[in-house]
Amino acid sequence: MAGRVITIERAAPRDGIIEEPEWSAKGYCLGDPKFAEKHHAKNAIFVKTLDEAADLVSKGFSLRMVSPGKRASLVSPKSLRIVRN
Repeated sequence: MAGRVITIERAAPRDGIIEEPEWSAKGYCLGDPKFAEKHHAKNAIFVKTLDEAADLVSKGFSLRMVSPGKRASLVSPKSLRIVRN
């Protein structure tokens, strides 16, 4: 895929709410598909850029997404859309 990643979004937003990849001091949080318990903190993978996150999402990793006033949730790669410029 060509172009730099602008954002990663939920393909079908819940209740029309816009969600963004959650950013923390460690970076963007992803769940490794090789673990059955992807949502556990001990199995989290962190990357610093959206390009790195998009690369892992395309390899089957789930991405932690958040929206204002809502708790973050781990979203499966089949429910995500990568937006590039």
